[in-house]
Amino acid sequence: MTFHATDHLAQGVAAPDLDLYLPLVVLFALAAGFAVFSVLLGPLVGPRRHNRAKLQAYECGIEPSPQPIMGAGRMPVAYYVTAMLFILFDIEMVFLFPYAVTADALGLWGVVAVVLFIATFFIADIYVWLRGGLDWN
Repeated sequence: MTFHATDHLAQGVAAPDLDLYLPLVVLFALAAGFAVFSVLLGPLVGPRRHNRAKLQAYECGIEPSPQPIMGAGRMPVAYYVTAMLFILFDIEMVFLFPYAVTADALGLWGVVAVVLFIATFFIADIYVWLRGGLDWN
């Protein structure tokens, strides 16, 4: 006697493998329902105190000023350098976390790989520091 998936479904019993996904489907349905509910209910229940200040564009707490016609309205490069250094450190942490979790299983090879990885970032940080990328003059 052979067993076919169609025989199993013909008896009215759901396939056992699909039951594993039911909590995930329910979670997605609840998340979507909460998102739709929040978006639709917010404007109905929220306060309606509009004034001139709230309708203006927000410029980081300072009054927006008109930009000069010819250049001079550029953002200082130090902001971009800071953002790039933040991204580098963030990526470094993303790669170091799995090592921290499995440090025992990786052994000496894992230690060597992490030391080389950190040394690469350390050399790049020293380069940026010596080039004056961290000076906010």
